[in-house]
Amino acid sequence: MATQQTRTIGRLLISPAVALLLFWMIVPLAMTIYFSTLNYNLLNPGMETFVGLENFTYFVTDPAFMASVRNTLVLVGSVLAITIVLGVLIALLLDQEMFGQGIVRLMVIAPFFVMPTVSALVWKNLLMHPVSGLFAWIAQILGATPVDWFTDMPLFSIILIVSWQWLPFAALILLTALQSLDEEQKEAAVMDGAGPFSIFFYITLPHLARPITVVILIETIFLLTVFAEIFVTTGGGPGTQTTNLAFLIYSKALLQYDVGGASAGGLIAVVIANIVAFFLVRIVGRNLEA
Repeated sequence: MATQQTRTIGRLLISPAVALLLFWMIVPLAMTIYFSTLNYNLLNPGMETFVGLENFTYFVTDPAFMASVRNTLVLVGSVLAITIVLGVLIALLLDQEMFGQGIVRLMVIAPFFVMPTVSALVWKNLLMHPVSGLFAWIAQILGATPVDWFTDMPLFSIILIVSWQWLPFAALILLTALQSLDEEQKEAAVMDGAGPFSIFFYITLPHLARPITVVILIETIFLLTVFAEIFVTTGGGPGTQTTNLAFLIYSKALLQYDVGGASAGGLIAVVIANIVAFFLVRIVGRNLEA
């Protein structure tokens, strides 16, 4: 009886916060759904007309839509591959005893705390600038022609910037997992004659399976909405070479002033993100149950 009363009181206490959270989420979603059914352009206020699902049809048949989906998938997949592979290697390195270990770890994770806009500006103006950037200076010293990164390899440049930002996160999570690995297993494997590669593939890597799936899940959720790096560096171009779903929705709403089309695009993006998250959660859940 006392337990039931405690649960009832607990539900009553958290109900205002839950109601506020639902209100905070449902109202913008409802407004987005409403606007997606209207021919609503900011240049023609007061002239909204109901068009049903026309905005959705127009958005998915836009040539930029398939390009944005492709760029989004390439960006997410490439960043995940880079951060997981390099994250494992960096975690293995940081797990070793070294002089100034605390300072080294702090420097490695520092990029994760830099704002995306700031990091994009640093990469654009200080590192990848074709005339005064660090990479151009190195190329000139080596007698090579400097690369105009955001013109010749725009999407690859965005992938490098985003990977630099998320690599510390992956390394930190994987380092924490490595520190929980029982050293007695390694010692027993060494006594049985196992080499470094055998220990890595048969002991260390299986131990990192769960942390890796968690990193993939968390990173994917955020990588689907990458915007600041594209906005600051390439503006979605050249053409649509770096336009992802988030930037396409932005351009619809604030460059073309098409609120109806942007709202429809936002709902489509939510559906795509939920589909991706659904499969990732199933993969993570299966891995955690193993």
